[in-house]
Amino acid sequence: MTLLVLIALLASCGDQPGSPSPVVSGLAGASPSADASAPASAPPTSSPSPTPNPTPQYTNPADEALADLIPTRVGGARVVVPPVDEFAITPGDIGEVYGDIGLRFTALQVAFVQEPRLSLYAMRVSGVEVATADLEPYLETAGRYVGIAGLVREPWELTRIGRRVAWVRPEDNATALGTMIYTWAAGDVVFLMIGVDDDLNRALFRALPGEAAPTASPRPSGTTAPSGSPEPSASAGGS
Repeated sequence: MTLLVLIALLASCGDQPGSPSPVVSGLAGASPSADASAPASAPPTSSPSPTPNPTPQYTNPADEALADLIPTRVGGARVVVPPVDEFAITPGDIGEVYGDIGLRFTALQVAFVQEPRLSLYAMRVSGVEVATADLEPYLETAGRYVGIAGLVREPWELTRIGRRVAWVRPEDNATALGTMIYTWAAGDVVFLMIGVDDDLNRALFRALPGEAAPTASPRPSGTTAPSGSPEPSASAGGS
């Protein structure tokens, strides 16, 4: 009897509730270990390469569209438009006159009238289009390029010619009798012109692309014009 009771007690002790169950690592639902690897960080992004600055172009590829802008007759005079292999000037040569804008010249077309004397330079510009007002810092060197003695800004004036606008340098004691110089922009083309007959100058100017003169906005009475871009002065002449 005593032996049977002892066996029963031992069996009941082995079945007591509350005994902890062993935790088996590596099974689904198990807690992650403290040394688990952290998520991989994203690779560093590389900085964009800076855009290279434009460099002068000392070759002059033919640009038929540029040449076609220039009429072969104007004001009763014949305008000679030679092919590019008949003159040695390149966009880089005349680009030195126009500073940062000149660095973007990609093609050059020259033209001339023998009598009365007139010379024209037309330069194709890459990138952002150019406004005539943007040419102001280069007026002195533009005058020097076409033979004006001295680097002088003062004689130049932004001039409204009909419905268009151009920088104009009139005859003075630094120029030959009757000589006028014009420079202006037309989007992706910059022009430089010098001639001794201003009727012919104006006729060719009207025949070429140009920039429309700004429309003056009415101001309330008693106010003055804001400072900033130069205002074109009026000039006699056609559109």
